[in-house]
Amino acid sequence: MGQAIADGIAAADDLQLAGTWRRGDDLDLLLANSDVLVDFSLPEATDAVIAAAAEAGIPVVCGVSGLSEAQVASLEQAAATIPVVYDRNMSLGVAVLEKLVRQAAAALPGFAVEVHETHHVHKIDAPSGTALKLGEAIAAARGTNPADIHYKSERRGEVPGDHQIVLSSATETLTLAHSVTTRQVFADGALVAARWVSDQPPGLFTMHDVLE
Repeated sequence: MGQAIADGIAAADDLQLAGTWRRGDDLDLLLANSDVLVDFSLPEATDAVIAAAAEAGIPVVCGVSGLSEAQVASLEQAAATIPVVYDRNMSLGVAVLEKLVRQAAAALPGFAVEVHETHHVHKIDAPSGTALKLGEAIAAARGTNPADIHYKSERRGEVPGDHQIVLSSATETLTLAHSVTTRQVFADGALVAARWVSDQPPGLFTMHDVLE
């Protein structure tokens, strides 16, 4: 993702890459020359990244998946002093899909729901963070437990990410779907969020906030 973000910045007239960080580098020095920090690292590094950004007063866009509840709580704590956009999927299309899923789940309370997701064989976590995000949207719309959502996960080839929400009754089926053709879509969404978050007050935001 780092290279995809760098490519997106290079193609933009209004953005400049201040630098990249790897564990062992001087993160404080990088932040001293930055307006926004975009984090697509690993959960193991996120605590240090967010703490440094909060200390420096730098807005954050975090697209790291697989964060623990404690790490999400740390994001919320940091958001008391800096603006933070955190989302498990930075795709603009997925943000719209989540909104549609909420509407459909609420409008069709008697329909059974399944969340299907397909990713490349290298992806370890299942269901994907995006699938869980969509399942949580369904549960919130219906006032039910997210743990009751049924997921189907498949790992094959080099699929960047396909998600389907299938709502069905005895007489009809409604399918809402989103497919990714390249991982650049996540970098592009993160850069949209970076532009937006730079002018925001402290708070924890999602891609919904960015679009709306």
